[in-house]
Amino acid sequence: MTGVDITGTSKPWVVFVSRGDTGIHRQLSGLEAKGGRVYHFDSRDLITEEGIYRSFAELLQFPGCFGRNWDSVVDCLDDLCGAVTGGVGIAGVIHDADRVLEAEPFPLFVSVLCQGADRANSAVDLDGFPLDRPAIAEHFVFEFRQFDREKVALRIEQPDLTVTTGDSFVAATLNPRMWH
Repeated sequence: MTGVDITGTSKPWVVFVSRGDTGIHRQLSGLEAKGGRVYHFDSRDLITEEGIYRSFAELLQFPGCFGRNWDSVVDCLDDLCGAVTGGVGIAGVIHDADRVLEAEPFPLFVSVLCQGADRANSAVDLDGFPLDRPAIAEHFVFEFRQFDREKVALRIEQPDLTVTTGDSFVAATLNPRMWH
């Protein structure tokens, strides 16, 4: 696998692969070896907006003030506590992602993950001022049983994202013309 590194703070933020992709699993192990955390999400819990809010809030220990909306998800992903990140970073793995590919909120969900990860992976705020914390590696991996690169790329294609494909993956990050 080339063009993807989920152990550090470089793009892409969201990666789509076949289940059992050895390159991704090596990188997940590498992130954990550096002190980062890997969180596993069951795709059955991510079919609806409410399911996404609930699952992310529980697994990533969102604060009690979490507003259960997309903007609040972005804010919470940008501000995960050290206990959740190990002070290094996280990777969220969505297993059996085939289930969520056709779900109504899927394209927006991917955009929200990219927004939160883009902010977490930066050491500056939205105005370009240094943050009082280092950049935290944050990436999300969607693992598919039946991985169809073209179908995934078409489903997530939207103006605010840059979508790239490789031999064994599809990746998404924020479109800099729209966001930066």
